[in-house]
Amino acid sequence: MESYLDLKLGKKLNEGKTKEVYELPEHYGCVLMKSKDQITAGDAVRKDHMEGKASISNKTTSCVFKLLQEAGIKTAFVRKCGDTAFIATHCEMIPIEWVCRRIATGSFLKRNPGVKEGYKFLPPKVETFFKDDANHDPQWSEEQLISAKLSCGGLVIGQAEVDIMTHSTAAIFEILEKAWMSQECTLVDMKIEFGVDVTKKEIVLADVIDNDSWRLWPAGDKSQQKDKQTYRDLKEVTAEALQMVKRNFEWVADRVELLLTSKSQGRVVVLMGSISDLAHCEKIKKSCANYGLPCELRVTSAHKGPDETLRIKSEYEGDGMATVFIAVAGRSNGLGPVMSGNSAYPVINCPPLTADWAAQDVWSSLRMPSGLGCSTVLSPEAAAQFAAQIFGLNNHLVWSKLRSCTLNTWISLKQADMKLRECSI
Repeated sequence: MESYLDLKLGKKLNEGKTKEVYELPEHYGCVLMKSKDQITAGDAVRKDHMEGKASISNKTTSCVFKLLQEAGIKTAFVRKCGDTAFIATHCEMIPIEWVCRRIATGSFLKRNPGVKEGYKFLPPKVETFFKDDANHDPQWSEEQLISAKLSCGGLVIGQAEVDIMTHSTAAIFEILEKAWMSQECTLVDMKIEFGVDVTKKEIVLADVIDNDSWRLWPAGDKSQQKDKQTYRDLKEVTAEALQMVKRNFEWVADRVELLLTSKSQGRVVVLMGSISDLAHCEKIKKSCANYGLPCELRVTSAHKGPDETLRIKSEYEGDGMATVFIAVAGRSNGLGPVMSGNSAYPVINCPPLTADWAAQDVWSSLRMPSGLGCSTVLSPEAAAQFAAQIFGLNNHLVWSKLRSCTLNTWISLKQADMKLRECSI
């Protein structure tokens, strides 16, 4: 692995409580984010050296950002660079902490007396805090944030930008929440920061996400918490107490690597009634790849070779891997119904309709005999998405791509509306 020691470092751009940021003269538009062996709490009123924390934090952040990037979230992360640093795109940070909560605890209870600990927010609650250590990072309302007209990287933060970051915060939380569920761990709340990419002039998730950034309760049990709260709660900081905190950080760093894989594996098998339907099926396969789903294409006709159709079906039922069948057959669709009537696996009809006979042909996919449960989706891309939604129920990686897709669609519509209004004005 490339080490930051092999890089030519420029001037130090910034130094915080737990990290340093350096210019990279030979990497245009990038900076080096280097973690420090320091842990703090209470606006650095409590501050201690914790040997090895930089490596643990860097490992955690790198895995989290990789997970989010592969899901489709825009981040500043480029790549890990040695044990204690990573390369990121150069951003001008927006001085706001975005906090997303699923469960009421900590400072929320102090600010909202009468709310009992454990109150569950549905949907998750998003709050904003202005980064100002001298005033203990005061909470800001949306109105305060918009009225401040913060200018970062040449971008003025207005209503649209706030809306985009609010929606992004909720999506990022939900993706990580779903990922931690796979490890039987509850993501209680978390804080993130955004920056403006100085080259592209766009808002991206930036800074770091490590064990300082969230609350994690294994099995939903607060008494087993593994996050920085264990350090905040120390009555006295001793060598033994710091070792306990370090073990918790290591526990998180080890498991965060597991979030990059899923125990649940699945595949899509597309059955086409004729090789003439190949172009339609290739669209399904391409869309499946976007969700990380392996997809196989087969040719079989339930009318002309029902025995072979059922034999192919048996191939995929016999190896234990979860499978969704997509039946591609036009005219009289017997393929989907035959598969559905002889398999407990999900079957999706995706007929390749033609302009001449679409209205008539589609009824052979829609009008099913009793006892059959196959659905019908006309768009090949939508058929792949439906299959992904089925697998996403048990595979957090597939689910994260679906969740990111809904976010990015929302953002693209928001941005299109902004541009249209600018032209109209």
